[in-house]
Amino acid sequence: MTPLTSIRVSEDKLEIVNQLLLPHTTEFIEVNTIEEAHDAIKSMKIRGAPAIASLAALAFSHHLSRALRASPQPAFLESHAALKAHVEPLLSFLYTARPTAVNLGAATRRLTAVLEGSIAAGQDVQATARELVAEGQVVADEDVGRNKEMSKYGGEWLKEQVLKRNGPGYKINVLTVCNTGSLATSGYGTALGLITYLHETKILGKAYYTQTAPYHQGSRLTALELQTLNIPSVMICDTMVGSLFQHHDIHAVVVGADRVARNGDTANKIGTYNAAVIAARHKIPFIVVAPISTLDLDIVDGSGIPIEHRPPIEACLVRGALYPSQATVEQAVVMITPPGLEGVYNPSFDVTPAELITAIVTEKGVAVKREGEDLFDLSGII
Repeated sequence: MTPLTSIRVSEDKLEIVNQLLLPHTTEFIEVNTIEEAHDAIKSMKIRGAPAIASLAALAFSHHLSRALRASPQPAFLESHAALKAHVEPLLSFLYTARPTAVNLGAATRRLTAVLEGSIAAGQDVQATARELVAEGQVVADEDVGRNKEMSKYGGEWLKEQVLKRNGPGYKINVLTVCNTGSLATSGYGTALGLITYLHETKILGKAYYTQTAPYHQGSRLTALELQTLNIPSVMICDTMVGSLFQHHDIHAVVVGADRVARNGDTANKIGTYNAAVIAARHKIPFIVVAPISTLDLDIVDGSGIPIEHRPPIEACLVRGALYPSQATVEQAVVMITPPGLEGVYNPSFDVTPAELITAIVTEKGVAVKREGEDLFDLSGII
């Protein structure tokens, strides 16, 4: 079946699928302004580090495209100084939507660098704006290709590890956390892309995935993607990871990342650290799959990664379709806690220390730690 998509683009229209309504309702909503893009990212109508970077870049690109086509053109296209004064606050504003996801910051810094480079090269203001439009589109377009590259690198590396440990003929069973497929990227996915690659090469046994409370990206989004791709899969509750490892043959845990520090410490969806600790207890390889843009060499270790905390109410609510199902799907949001609950701890991410990570996979290859070391040297994959 055709993979799902998070973003649809035409010359005059930018749309995203409202992921808050999936899997029961597929609704595409237009994003017409920078403010609407910021809201879509912050409210998690779109999520996944690569996907939000793509949306931010495309919204910025569409904003400038409309300005270039306007008659008369806006005042900020009259000079480089006016253009810079206009676009730099927009890029800074977009970055505030989700502070943990470094891809978003990488995209905005990249666009800022293009602006400054074009000005330094002496191009006229119209050419500079057109260059920014093109760069915004490239940020989104290049995501699919690199996802396929890293999925192949990681899949082949994992196949080799399983062959060494178990011999030929084994089907590989993996566990993943959250959602890292086409809905979290511009296409194919990171950790879910690796799983897709194993399936396409006919070596995947089953893909297990956690529900990933409180937003249930696993039970809502990963379930839908795996079902759409006809990939054999099993959902587990977040608290069932230990039981799964005790009673089933799991060959690896494969996750994405929102930010990777210089030493390999990795911030990812809440619950990833739990899975890593239990995987280490059972000697199961733990693999991070993420693009180069997720690596943040300015941060020495995980203690420097900013962790977003979501509103407490989000941990008290759940959205779903009414059951038993009706002829017309009706969704409802219900509260699963007592009203007025005062103490709610609701971080969106946790940090998995490098010592618990077996390999970090990017579009440049697979990084592993040197024998006897707990930290990564990521210079070989940058």
